[in-house]
Amino acid sequence: MLKKMNYLFTSESVSEGHPDKVADQISDAILDEFLRQDPEAKVACETFCTSGLVIVGGEVSSERAYVDIPATVRRVIARIGYTKAEYGFDAASCGVISTIHEQSADIHRGVVREDPDGQGAGDQGMMFGYASTDTEEYMPLALSLSHRLLHTLADIRHNEPELMPYLRPDAKAQFTVEFTGRRTPVRVHTIVLSTQHDEFDSDDARMRARIEKDVREIVLPRMIATLPERTARLFDGNYILHVNPTGKFVIGGPAGDTGLTGRKIIVDTYGGRGAHGGGAFSGKDPSKVDRSAAYAARYIAKNLVAAGVAEECLVQLAYAIGVAEPVSVFVDTYGTRHVASSDAEIAETVHGLFDLRPAAIIRKFGLKNPIYEPTAAYGHMGRKPYVQDGIQFFGWELLDGVDRIKQAFGI
Repeated sequence: MLKKMNYLFTSESVSEGHPDKVADQISDAILDEFLRQDPEAKVACETFCTSGLVIVGGEVSSERAYVDIPATVRRVIARIGYTKAEYGFDAASCGVISTIHEQSADIHRGVVREDPDGQGAGDQGMMFGYASTDTEEYMPLALSLSHRLLHTLADIRHNEPELMPYLRPDAKAQFTVEFTGRRTPVRVHTIVLSTQHDEFDSDDARMRARIEKDVREIVLPRMIATLPERTARLFDGNYILHVNPTGKFVIGGPAGDTGLTGRKIIVDTYGGRGAHGGGAFSGKDPSKVDRSAAYAARYIAKNLVAAGVAEECLVQLAYAIGVAEPVSVFVDTYGTRHVASSDAEIAETVHGLFDLRPAAIIRKFGLKNPIYEPTAAYGHMGRKPYVQDGIQFFGWELLDGVDRIKQAFGI
């Protein structure tokens, strides 16, 4: 029974073995291979995968890069764990078809300029960034928990398979969280986990019971142990748990459901909180503002919340194709702001504080580096930034704008 004025909110995530995420990871792996050889490459790579077949298409403009598409595809599929013919989708034996062609010259002329800083946006559109105080990483709670549960499941499958030896790569998780009317999380209400598995018992009911037992006794305790205390307290033991509610999940991955790049844009961002402009990320080089400006909007929203400007924040950036400056900057703090400025004044200050031209965004976050394959599963936002081989990954998650924002708002 919900208390008066409380409400429920639900978000989902999908595992690296989900067919749409297989497609996303292939697209981003191919993008990385092009950028590794030619940082100026312009790439829009789409992937379609089904039982025994991967089709890669799209547009690429590069003067010096050559990518072995089939080898890259097979490497990604093997890393995910589709390595057995019985899965109906196998890295060693699946067919790979490539239909990549050159980028349109009409788009190219708007993006590439004599003055690099005058680089125009690769398309029109609006992109959103969001942040809240729900979690330490300033992400919506229900989505963060969904990602973390699947991360835990994947870690067991990859590194301790003896614990749950029947696990296969495909999985989906969903959390429903109860909030007060002031958007404060109260408790975890419902958990749904569907995980692909071997047919390890002739009795479907026994299989499902074994998997549910392992989820209750192994997966959930492990996940909860990684949470900050304030979040772990939300698991009060009274939550509803659904594990493989259809009763059986043997046929999965691309053999069970066709995968396509860009179909999990809400999983990739904020789980339905805030807003989404509709543009997918994976397979797109950073000249496409669908990707680079969405990262910039997240960076701004996160730094505004971390600086104490508001407890919740949505940032919208909008662009015209071939034009460098955004056509608009919008901020909504949902009535949670702690500064005297209105949301419109916050937006104006943000526009003055941050260079939002595509070239400046790309330079700020090092987006011409091959950093994208790790983004293509378990969310592009809320990830821990790190440096590897001198290259910054998830740079849009850094909080290096907090001091500038505090100074600008007198915090």
